[in-house]
Amino acid sequence: VYLETYGCQMNVNDTEIAWAILQKNGYARTKELDEADVVLLVTCSVREKAEQAIWNRLRHLKALKARRQQARAPLRIGILGCMAERLKEEILHREKLVDIVAGPDAYRDLPRLLAVAESGQQAANVLLSLDETYADILPVQTSAGGTTAFVSIMRGCDNMCTYCIVPFTRGRERSRPIASILQEVRMLSDQGVKEVTLLGQNVNSYRDLSEVQFQSVAAPGLSRGFSTVYKAKAGGLRFAHLLDQVSRIDPEMRIRFTSPHPKDFPDEASVLQLIQERHNICKQLHLPAQSGSTRVLEAMRRGYTREAYLELVHHVRDSIPGVSLSSDFIAGFCGETEEDHQQTLSLLREVGYNVGFLFAYSMRQKTRAYHRLQDDVPADVKKRRLEELIAAFREEAARANTALVGQDQVVLVEGPSKRSASELCGRNDGNIKVIFPDAELEDAAACGAPGRAQPGDYVVVKVTSASSQTLRGVPLRRTTLSRAAACH
Repeated sequence: VYLETYGCQMNVNDTEIAWAILQKNGYARTKELDEADVVLLVTCSVREKAEQAIWNRLRHLKALKARRQQARAPLRIGILGCMAERLKEEILHREKLVDIVAGPDAYRDLPRLLAVAESGQQAANVLLSLDETYADILPVQTSAGGTTAFVSIMRGCDNMCTYCIVPFTRGRERSRPIASILQEVRMLSDQGVKEVTLLGQNVNSYRDLSEVQFQSVAAPGLSRGFSTVYKAKAGGLRFAHLLDQVSRIDPEMRIRFTSPHPKDFPDEASVLQLIQERHNICKQLHLPAQSGSTRVLEAMRRGYTREAYLELVHHVRDSIPGVSLSSDFIAGFCGETEEDHQQTLSLLREVGYNVGFLFAYSMRQKTRAYHRLQDDVPADVKKRRLEELIAAFREEAARANTALVGQDQVVLVEGPSKRSASELCGRNDGNIKVIFPDAELEDAAACGAPGRAQPGDYVVVKVTSASSQTLRGVPLRRTTLSRAAACH
């Protein structure tokens, strides 16, 4: 089987789950397309461009499949994930190329679907589940160098933002039991993984209801100025409890999480307190804003105003000194005026994010916007607004990163830099890429002999220059998270 992943970190994790299931069923994995008997594409539907990439890839695979017919057993092609869920009929009927289609909740069914495909029939399962979390399947980790890993803590989303296809492709929100998450993180720690990112469409609405005693816990309140279209759900162990437990497993393992929803940071701020207190929970938050205009935020059904969002940002910065912030923005949403766009620009400038993900709006069928709103911002205007947002973001990110010049940063080494074999690349606590020369280093613990840093090592790097994307510096010594925290 040959697996190819498109889209978000959730899809990286889904690829690992699908591979774990196939491996148990006797499949071997190849990195060479020409060796494959089965090609599976794990797909994304968030934007038109993501789907276009898959249709283009399928045209390439069509030629491969035609060549293969003559040579040996026919090649089987499968579409997995969000696009499978959204476009099942179209995928099966267009070009008659795809043999299997499996939605995000149907990966357990892959061996059966492939067996059906072996007999020359097309096979599909896009049933969305109310309870599938793959809690009992430990994903086979395939990430770079084995120093970092993604751990899925929940699936689906209940927020129903008007622009978003996710509730329709990934179904309703369900949380994985804490016990199974802790088991996976312990296993990763034993394998030497040094950084885990907890993944969910909306991590801070996590609720583990797997045991009777968890079900009587009161619902948390929303922060001031935030609202939700849903009744607050009572019961369940919350995200703060999970974060507390995960961070205790291995003090030398960094913990990150994505994505939280701004409306779900409750007033007791226990999550923010944990980030501030624990040296191995990264001082980094992803706070997706989407727009800086209250009017557009309302049309998007985000559940907060511009003012409430900014108040949350100030609260976060007061609670976690030196926190690194990242965000998502959409340019040219339905009905966005030039004035709305200017408000988004001013929000970008006021907050000064370190990392940003910015996109032009892409209307998706099935979403509330598709049924209720007009996609009325012309493509060239969207493009211009997106370019202006990117320019403003880069300027502010460069300024935020330049503030780190002269400081010592603890960097988790990921491996050689892409551009130069004589340099290493890693990320600091704020998730910003740091590049530095690969040189002989002292060991801060003084127990190891001087040597070169390896992937998975923590290195103290003095920052000498910065851009909007990266930091550069000189390595001082190897260290540990606990030692670095004690020195701080």
